[in-house]
Amino acid sequence: QVQLVESGGGLEQAGGSLRLSCAASGLTLGRYAMGWFRQAPGKEREFVATISRSGGNVDYADSVKGRFTISRDNTKNTVYLQMNSLIPEDTAVYYCAADLTVAIHTTANHYSYWGQGTQVTVSS
Repeated sequence: QVQLVESGGGLEQAGGSLRLSCAASGLTLGRYAMGWFRQAPGKEREFVATISRSGGNVDYADSVKGRFTISRDNTKNTVYLQMNSLIPEDTAVYYCAADLTVAIHTTANHYSYWGQGTQVTVSS
Protein backbone atom coordinates (compact mmCIF):
# COMPACT_ATOMS: atom_id res chain seq x y z
CA GLN A 1 0.00 0.00 0.00
CA VAL A 2 1.45 3.31 -1.11
CA GLN A 3 1.58 6.05 1.48
CA LEU A 4 2.94 9.58 1.34
CA VAL A 5 3.08 11.31 4.69
CA GLU A 6 3.86 15.00 4.96
CA SER A 7 5.26 16.61 8.09
CA GLY A 8 6.93 19.82 9.19
CA GLY A 9 4.06 22.23 8.79
CA GLY A 10 3.03 24.68 11.45
CA LEU A 11 2.67 28.33 12.35
CA GLU A 12 5.49 30.66 11.37
CA GLN A 13 5.93 34.41 11.23
CA ALA A 14 6.45 36.23 7.98
CA GLY A 15 10.11 36.11 7.03
CA GLY A 16 10.63 32.81 8.77
CA SER A 17 11.41 29.36 7.46
CA LEU A 18 9.93 25.89 7.53
CA ARG A 19 11.06 22.59 6.08
CA LEU A 20 8.46 20.13 4.96
CA SER A 21 9.18 16.43 4.59
CA CYS A 22 7.32 13.80 2.63
CA ALA A 23 8.06 10.22 3.65
CA ALA A 24 7.07 7.54 1.18
CA SER A 25 6.28 3.90 1.86
CA GLY A 26 5.04 1.12 -0.36
CA LEU A 27 6.97 2.42 -3.35
CA THR A 28 10.56 2.99 -4.44
CA LEU A 29 10.81 6.75 -4.43
CA GLY A 30 13.64 6.82 -6.94
CA ARG A 31 11.24 5.62 -9.64
CA TYR A 32 9.02 8.68 -9.26
CA ALA A 33 9.26 12.33 -10.02
CA MET A 34 7.87 14.17 -7.01
CA GLY A 35 5.93 17.35 -6.59
CA TRP A 36 4.63 19.71 -3.97
CA PHE A 37 1.28 21.42 -4.35
CA ARG A 38 -0.70 23.66 -2.04
CA GLN A 39 -4.28 24.67 -1.51
CA ALA A 40 -5.36 27.80 0.31
CA PRO A 41 -8.88 28.21 1.70
CA GLY A 42 -11.36 28.96 -1.06
CA LYS A 43 -8.76 28.45 -3.79
CA GLU A 44 -7.86 25.67 -6.16
CA ARG A 45 -4.87 23.43 -5.57
CA GLU A 46 -1.78 24.93 -7.19
CA PHE A 47 1.63 23.73 -8.19
CA VAL A 48 4.58 24.68 -5.98
CA ALA A 49 7.64 22.64 -7.01
CA THR A 50 8.70 19.44 -8.70
CA ILE A 51 11.86 17.35 -8.86
CA SER A 52 12.94 14.63 -11.23
CA ARG A 53 13.73 11.05 -10.20
CA SER A 54 17.43 11.71 -9.78
CA GLY A 55 17.03 15.23 -8.46
CA GLY A 56 18.86 16.73 -11.39
CA ASN A 57 15.90 18.65 -12.77
CA VAL A 58 13.60 20.91 -10.78
CA ASP A 59 10.92 23.48 -11.48
CA TYR A 60 9.10 26.01 -9.33
CA ALA A 61 6.04 28.17 -9.43
CA ASP A 62 6.96 31.80 -10.06
CA SER A 63 5.47 32.75 -6.70
CA VAL A 64 8.04 30.68 -4.79
CA LYS A 65 11.16 30.92 -6.98
CA GLY A 66 14.15 32.07 -5.01
CA ARG A 67 12.45 31.31 -1.70
CA PHE A 68 11.63 27.58 -1.80
CA THR A 69 13.93 24.66 -2.57
CA ILE A 70 12.83 21.13 -3.35
CA SER A 71 15.21 18.23 -2.73
CA ARG A 72 15.10 14.51 -2.25
CA ASP A 73 16.97 11.67 -0.59
CA ASN A 74 16.09 8.46 -2.37
CA THR A 75 18.00 6.41 0.18
CA LYS A 76 15.57 7.67 2.81
CA ASN A 77 12.54 7.59 0.51
CA THR A 78 11.92 11.21 1.43
CA VAL A 79 11.35 14.47 -0.39
CA TYR A 80 11.79 17.89 1.18
CA LEU A 81 10.58 21.41 0.63
CA GLN A 82 12.68 24.10 2.27
CA MET A 83 10.61 27.27 2.55
CA ASN A 84 12.39 30.53 3.35
CA SER A 85 11.25 34.14 3.49
CA LEU A 86 7.71 33.01 4.13
CA ILE A 87 4.88 35.42 3.41
CA PRO A 88 1.22 35.25 4.52
CA GLU A 89 0.25 34.27 0.97
CA ASP A 90 2.10 30.99 1.51
CA THR A 91 -0.57 29.93 4.00
CA ALA A 92 -2.12 26.73 2.70
CA VAL A 93 -2.29 22.98 3.09
CA TYR A 94 0.78 21.54 1.39
CA TYR A 95 0.62 18.19 -0.38
CA CYS A 96 3.32 16.00 -1.82
CA ALA A 97 2.62 13.80 -4.80
CA ALA A 98 4.34 11.07 -6.82
CA ASP A 99 4.50 10.94 -10.62
CA LEU A 100 5.58 7.71 -12.34
CA THR A 101 6.42 9.39 -15.65
CA VAL A 102 9.97 10.32 -16.61
CA ALA A 103 9.44 14.03 -17.20
CA ILE A 104 8.63 16.51 -14.45
CA HIS A 105 5.18 18.06 -14.52
CA THR A 106 3.50 21.08 -13.02
CA THR A 107 -0.09 19.91 -13.37
CA ALA A 108 -1.79 17.74 -10.77
CA ASN A 109 -3.35 15.29 -13.21
CA HIS A 110 0.08 13.71 -13.91
CA TYR A 111 0.49 12.62 -10.31
CA SER A 112 -0.67 9.18 -9.23
CA TYR A 113 -0.28 9.27 -5.48
CA TRP A 114 -0.98 12.01 -2.96
CA GLY A 115 -0.38 12.59 0.71
CA GLN A 116 -2.95 13.90 3.16
CA GLY A 117 -1.32 17.30 3.47
CA THR A 118 0.25 19.42 6.18
CA GLN A 119 -0.97 22.85 7.22
CA VAL A 120 1.35 25.83 6.88
CA THR A 121 0.20 29.11 8.38
CA VAL A 122 2.23 32.29 8.03
CA SER A 123 1.32 35.22 10.23
CA SER A 124 2.04 38.82 9.31
